[in-house]
Amino acid sequence: MSRTFHLAVGQSPAELPTITDRLQWLSETLPTVAAKGTDLLLLPELFATGYNIGADLVAWAEIANGPIAQAIAELASAHGVAIHYGYPETDGGLIYNSAQCIGPDGSHLGHHRKLCIPPGFEGDQFTPGEGCALFTYRDVRIATLICYDVEFPETARHVASMGAELILAPTALGAQWEWVAQRMIPTRAYENGVFLAYANSAGTERGMHFLGQSFIAAPDGEEIARAGSQSEVIYATLRLDKVQAAQARLPYLKDRKALKLESR
Repeated sequence: MSRTFHLAVGQSPAELPTITDRLQWLSETLPTVAAKGTDLLLLPELFATGYNIGADLVAWAEIANGPIAQAIAELASAHGVAIHYGYPETDGGLIYNSAQCIGPDGSHLGHHRKLCIPPGFEGDQFTPGEGCALFTYRDVRIATLICYDVEFPETARHVASMGAELILAPTALGAQWEWVAQRMIPTRAYENGVFLAYANSAGTERGMHFLGQSFIAAPDGEEIARAGSQSEVIYATLRLDKVQAAQARLPYLKDRKALKLESR
């Protein structure tokens, strides 16, 4: 029997001004998500606090098991849904652009710190993370790459080579970058033969306009679900046998090892 995984991507409203407002939106959204039999809900980059919030990022940053994490763990447990969300993490006096996944029992499943900090204000706030790790949930091997991370072919190929079947990519993509959401990132799924989910915000936050257009892409190039420009939740049932089939049909991960890139 083919393994299946029920995934939801929450394209949350960017204009939610406080942590309390964001947790309230999540609380109001989860009953419908849970009723659809969802295994995991993916939320955008820095969902917990907002992205374009200036110095508030430092003021609202917390440790990995801080008050926001505890509140989300309670919501995950109450609704029986794993929740993957972005937040500013403080550790040892440094601030990281992080994302973590909390299971339906409130346990910690996985964690990632953004590897590459893009040009702009992030460089003044965040320290780059190091390394990639997979976590397994409901028999699915999952990797996280945050926003700019997944724009590099090398990162997606790296986690796919580690055995990832699903890449979760929380993002804060501005409205001027439509090509990235429409063309670049879906290609990462196809060229590695994996599922990829991309969660963006919608609307405007302190003058920054977000593109929306969150999506879920399949290993064979199919776009399973795509959001518009407004806040919404999209859903997909992932058939994990498609990963093995896609990687057998186009064995990029294996054949790349035979490439002779240096001339003699």
